[in-house]
Amino acid sequence: MAPPPAPQTMKERILQTADKLFYLQGIRAIGVDTIAAEVGISKRTLYNHFPSKDALIAAYLERRFVHARPSDKPPVEQILATFDSLERRFAAKDFRGCPFVNAVAELGPADRAVKKIAIAFKESRRLWFRERLTELGVADADALATQLVLLVDGSIAQDLVRDDPAMARAAKEAAKVLLRNAGVDVGGDVKPVCVKSKRSPQ
Repeated sequence: MAPPPAPQTMKERILQTADKLFYLQGIRAIGVDTIAAEVGISKRTLYNHFPSKDALIAAYLERRFVHARPSDKPPVEQILATFDSLERRFAAKDFRGCPFVNAVAELGPADRAVKKIAIAFKESRRLWFRERLTELGVADADALATQLVLLVDGSIAQDLVRDDPAMARAAKEAAKVLLRNAGVDVGGDVKPVCVKSKRSPQ
């Protein structure tokens, strides 16, 4: 029988609360007073663990910086599964887009600390694609990796506008075309995706 999980430290509780509020409501909209009240502590106690809101924002983004798990599946399956995972995420009620893009959009490019973390995250995803493409023997794996991350980010933006998880499927079919053009066997035919926006046209 597995041992019970260790109780959360106060720092973890603060960070978990900040993560939820920052992601769902926005970094600018949420102040440290709100976070402290949600946790049930004083603002002074919060500052004992995070000396400033900027430090808390950085910790929030670092918490979101999760590396892809190793997999024994064939590289092409891993690449295409990325878009399946996106579709499931898009269907979730709490999906609010990429937290790194959101942070840069809210705080602006002048916030170098946030932009540095965001760039590092995006580059880690691009390098993951490049590694899988290199395993597949793709000649220009670097360029194709960039194109694939553009499909990922583009599908996220389209889903936020249209509220339609099918955007991930459309991106997956586009990824298949790119992979096939690069000489990768993706199996089957590329299927058109019917896009039906849930939002009324303006």
